[in-house]
Amino acid sequence: MRLLHTMLRVGNLQRSIDFYTQVLGMKLLRTSENPEYKYSLAFVGYGSNPDHAEIELTYNHGTESYDMGTAYGHIALGVPDIYAACDKIKSSGGNVTRKAGPVKGGNTVIAFITDPDGYKIELIQRAENAAGAGLR
Repeated sequence: MRLLHTMLRVGNLQRSIDFYTQVLGMKLLRTSENPEYKYSLAFVGYGSNPDHAEIELTYNHGTESYDMGTAYGHIALGVPDIYAACDKIKSSGGNVTRKAGPVKGGNTVIAFITDPDGYKIELIQRAENAAGAGLR
């Protein structure tokens, strides 16, 4: 078994596509329109299945927002230079909600951002992600 994708319900599909592609450097991999069932899909990622996990953005026509709930945590992305990634995200209009720095009780350097729908995304500094990372 392997992780294929994570699905997020979004209130504005184009706004979310723009965030994940322009702010986080992912690629728009494919889209699907389902007017009969009143939903649209967009798959984004740094590569496509089967080599990479993807994010499925689901827009249910007519639904502009969702309650977050308390069970959802975050998506995590590895970045080679977390400070440069946070600067790029801020300059692209993204929202850094926890500045880059060591995790409490450890040495791992992390930061948190939120997407346009309020989903949390953790950035984790990882040197091994230097080749092919989307957030440079």
